[in-house]
Amino acid sequence: MLRGANPPLPDPGTPPLGSPARALWWQAWRQRGILLASLVAGTATMVSQALTPLFIGRAIDDGLTHGFGADLVRWCLIMLLNGLVMVAGGLFSHRFDVQNWLRASFSFSQMVGYKASRTGHRITQKLPTGEVVSAVANDALRIGDVFAMTGRFVGGVLAYVTVAVVMCTQSLKLGLVVVVGLPVVAGIMALLVKPLQSRQATQREAQGHLTALGADTVSGLRILRGIGGEEVFTGRYVEQSQKVRHEGVRVATVQSVFDGLQVLLPGLLVALVLWLGAHAAVAGEITPGELVTFYAYAAFLSWPLQLATQMLQITTRGLIAAGKVQAVLGTRSATETADDAALAEAPVAGVELVDDASGLRLEPGRVVGLVSADPDEAARVATRLGRFDDEDEADTPVRLGGVRLADLDKDALRHRIVVSEATTHLFSGVLGEELDARGRATEEDLLGAMMAADAQDVLDSVPGGLTGELPEKGRSLSGGQRQRVALARALLTDPEILVLVEPTSAVDAHTEARIAERVAEVRRGRTTLVVTASPLVLDHVDEVVLLEDGLVTTHGRHADLLARTDAAATRYRDVVGRGMGDDEQEPDEPARLQTTGGTR
Repeated sequence: MLRGANPPLPDPGTPPLGSPARALWWQAWRQRGILLASLVAGTATMVSQALTPLFIGRAIDDGLTHGFGADLVRWCLIMLLNGLVMVAGGLFSHRFDVQNWLRASFSFSQMVGYKASRTGHRITQKLPTGEVVSAVANDALRIGDVFAMTGRFVGGVLAYVTVAVVMCTQSLKLGLVVVVGLPVVAGIMALLVKPLQSRQATQREAQGHLTALGADTVSGLRILRGIGGEEVFTGRYVEQSQKVRHEGVRVATVQSVFDGLQVLLPGLLVALVLWLGAHAAVAGEITPGELVTFYAYAAFLSWPLQLATQMLQITTRGLIAAGKVQAVLGTRSATETADDAALAEAPVAGVELVDDASGLRLEPGRVVGLVSADPDEAARVATRLGRFDDEDEADTPVRLGGVRLADLDKDALRHRIVVSEATTHLFSGVLGEELDARGRATEEDLLGAMMAADAQDVLDSVPGGLTGELPEKGRSLSGGQRQRVALARALLTDPEILVLVEPTSAVDAHTEARIAERVAEVRRGRTTLVVTASPLVLDHVDEVVLLEDGLVTTHGRHADLLARTDAAATRYRDVVGRGMGDDEQEPDEPARLQTTGGTR
């Protein structure tokens, strides 16, 4: 098996970010096995094609001199063997070219995907969403084109050297015409590369803006319809689309000249070689077979020249694409992973989680409710517990067992602390697979989590149940169903510490009561924080904490706080009392103001 021939890879690596060319060289070394195989196969194919005119010329001369005999048969057998090498080389060359394209393209796609998933919200602060999408959908594929073309390009160069040696050996004058003529043709073609590269880069920028605008418009289409803004945003998309078209025409103008010269200049060289060769044959300077060889070579060399110009164009696009991918990969993560030497030793399981800024303390094994008159304030505290932004949270540290979260290994921390935010995000795919984020749940576990989230109706509404397909963003489900599926997914992670932000805000009171009881039972004895102001939920937790102006002011059981007469308890009753009248709401309608969490 060739080294690294089967993407996706467990670890695609991280390329150097200094220059696009270094990134391409880095990837070439990473896939050197299949790249070398491609070079060998491409060279065998092109050199065997280059030798074919020589063998034909020799066969013609020996046939004219000795007639049909052993010499002619020998050359025929040599050409047969050469043809077999050409065919076999072509088959393997195509196979290895495709493998190189797949390996390079999907490696860079993986890098962008991994970076986007690990960088958090910082990536959308630095780059438009369209740029990130284009890096996967467009740029990674263009990088792959460079590696798919490399084998044939190197084979073409070696074929050119072979032809130059043969022609100079048989006729120095004609050999020099070809040897010198082709570099001159290539030099003229190279003059168009810089303007072509500049226009391609401009078009790529315009395409990225168009993709971003389209993504934003589609994701906000419902809002746009609500405010009557479809025509305005459609106009903006049309305007940007015309810019992309205009830049495409500018690229096509240079490209058309480039393609025309690619045919014209080699054709003129072939005509010159044929004219000089005919005069040399008439003068007896070369044999008829050598004339045929020279003519065939002049025609054949347009193919290596075409490969060279294609490689030039592909490399130009690949360097531009690599630069765009590097811009994505260079985005600094909101939670950088420190070197192993700088990491603190992870605390043992079952320790206290403390938010220094607010004074919130989550004792191990307790289910706690966090209540605030400002739902966004409570949500901010909850999301801090998951370590989503080291820079923004530098002044509000959270400690697990006395150790700052920022000093712990991020991947291990993600398994110990799970934060399920208020904004519901579902993915397309098989329902059971989308529920099982850790890839370890049995069917019994899946059904148990759906029961705890009171989401049995989802199994009935999705054809096939757990084996059925969810569409993009789970749009076939109601808001309440999506929220309950997200809750089931969070429960299935079974972390040491689970933080749920407004997990029942989009369901009716009867459903909420069932969920509260079942979730409290499932998480009993394990550290859990529920951000909510619903008395139906708070009645089932071990302890309630009141958050005011970012600080914990009081705590106790829900029933005790309702019975107390002090000022803090009075303010607590004022907050939770807002939800007392929501029992008659319709199913799947939000009972309270739903907090929003950013994409992390």
